[in-house]
Amino acid sequence: MPHWLLKSEPDVFGYPDLVRVGREPWNGVRNYQARNFLRQMAAGDLCLFYHSRSKTPGIAGVARVTRAAHPDDLQFDPSSAYFDPTSDPQQPRWSMVEVQAVCAFPVVLSLEAIRALPQWADSPLTRKGSRLSVLPVTPEQFGAALSAAGVDAAQLD
Repeated sequence: MPHWLLKSEPDVFGYPDLVRVGREPWNGVRNYQARNFLRQMAAGDLCLFYHSRSKTPGIAGVARVTRAAHPDDLQFDPSSAYFDPTSDPQQPRWSMVEVQAVCAFPVVLSLEAIRALPQWADSPLTRKGSRLSVLPVTPEQFGAALSAAGVDAAQLD
């Protein structure tokens, strides 16, 4: 099963918000490479939920994809900041998935702690200048993050 990392700013929509609402569309992604990763996601895939642009950037918990990629409805909404007037409803340009909260980490696993994990050495997340909001994660990276956060993989079922 593929694993992913989803970035969000906690003051906009953080992991506690996902816990509160239960399920949420992961929409508004307007980068082609990130969009292509969204299109590879399948229902059941697990995602690390990363808080970016925060006092302590890092992984806050685990989410599960509950609905595979489908057209992002915001691209057709003129009142949305994510409106794309050039997107054709017959061939939508942008996609979204739906996710639900699975397990909050006891504390945010900081980017500094992630960088110290050898499994994450060649991840785009740990490289300077990487700004993608959706990234693939290897099973080894996923397991290392869980272990470093003190989360038992059995809790994710």
